[in-house]
Amino acid sequence: MEMEGDPWQRPDGLARQLVLDGLTTVDTDGEVEPALAVEWESENNNHRWRFRLRPGVSFQDGSPLTSVAVVAGLNAACAATCPWTTLHAVGASVVFTSDGPMPNLPALLAGDEFRIALTIASDGSTPRTAIGTGPFQVTSFNNGVLALTAYESCWHGRPFADTIEIRIHRAVHDQWLDLSTGRADVVEVPAADLRTAHQQRLNVVASPPVDLLALEVASSGPLSNANLRASVALAIDRDALANVIFQKEGRATGSLLPQSLTGYGFLFPVTRDMNKAHELRSGLNTPALSMTVDGSGAMQLAAQRIVLNLREAGFNVQIASSASPDLILRKIPITVGEPAAVLERILRNTGSSQPITGDTPSAMYAAEHDFLDRHTLIPLVNLPRAYAISGRVRNFALTEAGSQDLANASVEQAP
Repeated sequence: MEMEGDPWQRPDGLARQLVLDGLTTVDTDGEVEPALAVEWESENNNHRWRFRLRPGVSFQDGSPLTSVAVVAGLNAACAATCPWTTLHAVGASVVFTSDGPMPNLPALLAGDEFRIALTIASDGSTPRTAIGTGPFQVTSFNNGVLALTAYESCWHGRPFADTIEIRIHRAVHDQWLDLSTGRADVVEVPAADLRTAHQQRLNVVASPPVDLLALEVASSGPLSNANLRASVALAIDRDALANVIFQKEGRATGSLLPQSLTGYGFLFPVTRDMNKAHELRSGLNTPALSMTVDGSGAMQLAAQRIVLNLREAGFNVQIASSASPDLILRKIPITVGEPAAVLERILRNTGSSQPITGDTPSAMYAAEHDFLDRHTLIPLVNLPRAYAISGRVRNFALTEAGSQDLANASVEQAP
């Protein structure tokens, strides 16, 4: 396999999905299912949760999965951004408590950011590589190639594939060249290149829209005024991004969650309104703004288009590396599951600790509307994920969330 980015990136890094497990998981219907925890219960109006661990599970180095190890792994995973206040090991269980209710905690724990890695090995040493309980374990990382091998004693069964090699930081052009020459079996196809991939007759596997292209806006500094942030949101031409930059493979959106998940996405406007943008900005001057881009290729092109939009609205924006940028263009994964939990996960992944306590459509809409009205995160386009595979790959599939299901994939032997 080859990829542009880092397989350990959060959230949603491929290596994290293959090596690490969470306490829970979400099935294709969005239902929360047991993983490293076999059962859970809430107390005190969702202020306290107890998760009982699956017995007989071991980390890939042979260390037993204990409640102490789980607590250490979760504390290391989320540090100060945890959705809970305290976490304790109690026998074969872990207990979460919070000052506020946590109705979505089982679904949240299925997120990539809460996958559990071993922090202290059984001999007291600190692991040099990530050690989890998942279907694959790390065997080496040399010259930009991460090698993973099947974990024979995995609690949910040995994967079908023996070995996966992931070549990292490979440009898409180089990935496609390696696919054509037999040096790669699975390569990335960015949404903007889907049409080209089909024209070149690549064997493409694509997901529904599972990533959200969004613009993060700093609420301090030059854009601390809410009217300025609202002006930024109104100045961006979402349709041009979806239709031109992403070649109609993306869908312009004004909501965080897709219409298919909530039924109310159409209520959030996507139309550009330059007159209103100028009106809101009237009399408010800003210094030069900096924008960073989390990605390359079409992401850079999208950023350039947004810069032009904002300059038309009177903002002086430059794309440049900055430790404290005013604007960040990034992709946010949208997982499957209960809408309230998905929304809360998106908010947490963008720095908001706002819990979502209502799960009715009206309560969800109110919570999303209140958050978006701050204009600190501006939804732009929903995007699919896609990969091209070689002719010898069998049983390659994508999950509902766009992740690669590699445990059951295989390759034919060369003749």
